[in-house]
Amino acid sequence: MTEAAAIARARGPITQARLAVDFRRIGLEPGMTVLVHTAMSRIGWICGGARSVIEALLQVVGPEGTIVMPAQSSDLSDPAGWCDPPVPQTWWDTIRASMPAFDPRTTSTRGVGTVAETFRTWPGTLRSLHPQVSFTARGPRAADILSSQPLEDPFGVVSPLAVLNQCGAYVLMIGTGWETCTALHLAERLSDPHGPTFEDGTALLVDEERRWVRFRMPQTNVERFPAIGAKLDGQAMLQHGHVGAAPSRLFPVAQAVDTAVEIWSLPSPL
Repeated sequence: MTEAAAIARARGPITQARLAVDFRRIGLEPGMTVLVHTAMSRIGWICGGARSVIEALLQVVGPEGTIVMPAQSSDLSDPAGWCDPPVPQTWWDTIRASMPAFDPRTTSTRGVGTVAETFRTWPGTLRSLHPQVSFTARGPRAADILSSQPLEDPFGVVSPLAVLNQCGAYVLMIGTGWETCTALHLAERLSDPHGPTFEDGTALLVDEERRWVRFRMPQTNVERFPAIGAKLDGQAMLQHGHVGAAPSRLFPVAQAVDTAVEIWSLPSPL
């Protein structure tokens, strides 16, 4: 949505104060640890843009709370697997040879929105070390949440998502669909720990030298997330509301993961 379109649709500007009120109404509280997904364009015309969203989140959870966001950089992957858009096969070797190595300080996000990218550079924000599917966090629990994210199993039992699952964290989805719910990737790993994988690659610094590194990643399937979301939407633990004009949800990571694991672990019908 263009800025002009957002202005035309809006009844008035969305301020930081209004965002804070909406976050409290949906159930966000001081001291919470919360994984946030945001479609900023759905909120409306925000005075201050992404900065106001982040400042309102930090204001509501307070100094004892921890904000977490996805910081995916899917462009740091093997070009042979690119499809949105693909590149000619004749380019692949050049891309592999010249792709900048992942740097948690400077590698930008891709496909996770303006709020997540702004949060990546926010003072005090930390980042996990996975080159493709890292997370960022700010707050007292940030270092523990981001401490370990294995290259070949970034969503499994040793990962930021696993820590969020164990520490009573919540997910806040602001105007986003269930296909964006990163927490459900943990449920995929728990329900099928030996599931299919695929070969990938990226540029990494190894002993201070840039190298092209090949590895295997778990196959994910976000197409089945909306069906889980439909079940979760009717549960009492999930709170619905609006942030600006954006339909939003707040729910505990652990209960969402448990529900998905229970369903996905059932035997397939013959």
